[in-house]
Amino acid sequence: MSSTDTVSDMLTRIRNSCLVRHTTTVVPTTRMTRSIAKVLKQEGFIDSYEENGEGIKKHLIITLKYKGKNRQPIIQTLKRVSKPGLRVYSNRKELPRVLGGIGIAIISTSKGVMSDREARNQGVGGEILCYVW
Repeated sequence: MSSTDTVSDMLTRIRNSCLVRHTTTVVPTTRMTRSIAKVLKQEGFIDSYEENGEGIKKHLIITLKYKGKNRQPIIQTLKRVSKPGLRVYSNRKELPRVLGGIGIAIISTSKGVMSDREARNQGVGGEILCYVW
């Protein structure tokens, strides 16, 4: 299955895996999905990710993170903001704060994909890909 919107596909796979408490989920590799996985790991939402496969069949194996003895998923919500049909951009002065700083916005900037906090520090704006909390 090839999805035209790889970001939405990735978010949906992670969301579904969290709902059924899977330890890992598999996502097709693109530069964008790799960058988003990197930000999620830096911000502590996922345990790890690794690349498997060859050439066009490459995929990311994302290890999800849970807390407590009931295994509550660390990722409560993944919300796609900018879609292929409606792109959402923000300049550096208007970068959103997700849940007053509890969550993060993942932003695609001219300096790469990063969290809203990092974009604020570097003084760059960009396309708001999604919110995570």
